[in-house]
Amino acid sequence: MKPINLALTLLLITAELMVIGRALLRPHREPMSRLAWIIVIIIVPIVGMLAYLLLGEARVSVSRWRRGKEIDAELKRPPTDPAAVKKVRASNYAAALALASTVNRLAPTRGNSATLAADSNVAIDEMCADIDRAADTAHASFYIWLDDNNGLKVKDAFLRAARRGVAVRVLADAVGSRSLIQSRHWRDLAEGGVEARIALPVGNPLIRMVRGRLDVRNHRKLLILDNRIAWCGSQNTADPEFRIKPRYAPWVDVMTRWDGPVARDFQLLFIEDWMAEGGESLGELLTAPVPARTGSIVAQVLGTGPTLRFDAMPTTFATLIHSAREELVVTTPYFVPDEQIIYALTSAARRGVRTILALPKRCDSRVVQAVARSYYRDLLEAGVEIMEYRCGLLHAKTMIVDGAAGLIGSANLDRRSFELNFEDNLLFIDADFAKVIRRRQEEYLADCDPVTMDQVTGFTLPRRLLQNLLATLSPVL
Repeated sequence: MKPINLALTLLLITAELMVIGRALLRPHREPMSRLAWIIVIIIVPIVGMLAYLLLGEARVSVSRWRRGKEIDAELKRPPTDPAAVKKVRASNYAAALALASTVNRLAPTRGNSATLAADSNVAIDEMCADIDRAADTAHASFYIWLDDNNGLKVKDAFLRAARRGVAVRVLADAVGSRSLIQSRHWRDLAEGGVEARIALPVGNPLIRMVRGRLDVRNHRKLLILDNRIAWCGSQNTADPEFRIKPRYAPWVDVMTRWDGPVARDFQLLFIEDWMAEGGESLGELLTAPVPARTGSIVAQVLGTGPTLRFDAMPTTFATLIHSAREELVVTTPYFVPDEQIIYALTSAARRGVRTILALPKRCDSRVVQAVARSYYRDLLEAGVEIMEYRCGLLHAKTMIVDGAAGLIGSANLDRRSFELNFEDNLLFIDADFAKVIRRRQEEYLADCDPVTMDQVTGFTLPRRLLQNLLATLSPVL
């Protein structure tokens, strides 16, 4: 071997060992994820090393990380309600809410009321009606905001609010909402008195990839009005026909309206994002007088993202699943679980909990669908009932436990939501509202086809090989 070739080979091996060492030493990463990346780095060294350095870690820029820590330390939390804490501790779901309360240092709240919108179009109309009633503030964070019928309805409602003196502040994700941001409608907002900011702007893609991951996105879907009303759920600001991906339509979503103290807690998530994008401090809203208690629901806000030091979202999900005693019903569009979620679901079914998992029959990502189906056999053998929704893309992210508690929000049961995206979710304890969500789940299940073991064992060998390969590499994809 020529000296120059030998030198290049040694240099490549040294670089490869250094990147493998980084993958092994990186904190807060499960063994399966490390193994997947090591396999890629060994099989395709140069591409694998570059891919790991650019995509292997849930990185945000150092400046954003530091600013996030400063904001978190600066913002005071609403005072704890001892009665709410006492009520949670007396429930079967205390562990999940206790864990969630450590994530954002927000305590559970009581005295909330909630309603579930009849469908996506009704949700938009009701959100616009709430914006029209706003007197002081209207804050929103959207992942996908399209310039379609529903998207423009919301835009016009914000403009009306700004004209009558309401402080309107809006965040739209740079990637998910890029078509609206690049249109005249975004300029209309600014000219009409709306403070509109771009969440996680990309800028120069090459510089962005060096400083932090390009695919770290703000996936939240929030609307907060007068520090008292909050909308939370899975719905983007778009028509259910979702014209950017019409072949999978309609998108079937859940959107819920909350009235009470929990709205003030949702403000924390918005304010943190707002300040991170250069907006002014709005911390006074967090310590404003407690909104009127309008109901009996105990609710706990959970906001996660890549700046957290532990896997808060999947751990909280798993803890809630472990609390199930009789029935667990889960809907999610994207199912790329980590080990703790799989073990939580299978152990629930094995201990006699009726466990139902509803997924879309046709997912807009073939890779995600293949990964999801790689787990079907293990889930079915454990006794999990798998249902595939055939009437569109089931985009609702819901979990109802024993008809008494639940979780809704923006996060999917996939690694992107667990590790990369900024998400918002809400845990609640209330049998009446749990039954409302459970009835909606039952409507979904009526339009589902059950997955049988015969179907799964009928998967061809090449198909099973591809599914399992993609599942093995899912921490990389």
